[in-house]
Amino acid sequence: YREPGILSGYRPPQSSACECLLSLFGMNNETLNIWTHLVPAGYFLWLLLSRLGGSGLEAGAGPYLAYLGTCALYPLASSAAHALGALGGRGRHRAYCCDYAALSLYGLGSALAYSAYVFPLEWVGSTFHDFYVPMAVLNSVLSTGLSCYSRFLEVERPRLSKAFRTLAFVYPYIFDSIPVFYRLSRSCSEASLPLHSRHSLCALLTFLSFTSHLPERLAPGSFDFIGHSHQVFHICGILGTLFQLEAVSMDMAERRGRLPLPSSLETFGSLGMGAAASLAILGVCFRSLGPEP
Repeated sequence: YREPGILSGYRPPQSSACECLLSLFGMNNETLNIWTHLVPAGYFLWLLLSRLGGSGLEAGAGPYLAYLGTCALYPLASSAAHALGALGGRGRHRAYCCDYAALSLYGLGSALAYSAYVFPLEWVGSTFHDFYVPMAVLNSVLSTGLSCYSRFLEVERPRLSKAFRTLAFVYPYIFDSIPVFYRLSRSCSEASLPLHSRHSLCALLTFLSFTSHLPERLAPGSFDFIGHSHQVFHICGILGTLFQLEAVSMDMAERRGRLPLPSSLETFGSLGMGAAASLAILGVCFRSLGPEP
């Protein structure tokens, strides 16, 4: 499981769970990968709990709370996957499959927020608006399935594995962002649009850092601990989420009453269906991997 351009700092293979967790406090090539997502996960969780303890239960806040919950979930699952990545073959695969499922749910959470607060007003009530969330649920399930399947190709066909994993998350992002892209193409006067633009830019940088393995390819061994592409990938992803969260919050406040809001049953029912399907896929993957030797 060596990464291109990263020559040192690997933890011992077949480490125990305790050894993996203790590695959070020692310098290795995964340390900053863990902390760049663990700290933001704590921040997003704090925001969620603050919202729930304050005015979070106000009418129409369901999609926002669902979205904010997935914002906290995906970096938490990512940091856990990176922490447990030295468990050994099957343990490593299981950890990363959970990571992919959480990231897929974040895409669904984003779609729920976009449908309720971000959609172009002229599209409200259209066929696309009606089927936007059901399609996002389906995309979330497909994303989990394709990304988890890519783990089974990692050793024998690494390039195909990386291509499948990239497609699994790029396609849902593009679909979910169609309402944003449309608004960006039509107007520059709304206050939230610069934030949406920054989120899109961060998404592009996230994609480039994930696929390019730069800068470590240019100077192998020089970025083993600090500055390699996966750290850049994490930082760009979190910055994008922060911009997205601020943009969604602004749209939610400024466009209140202008878009029809779904019921809590519709919102959390959609999220629950996506989560249940992802858990079923994880169960199939775990059984396919078999017990640890």
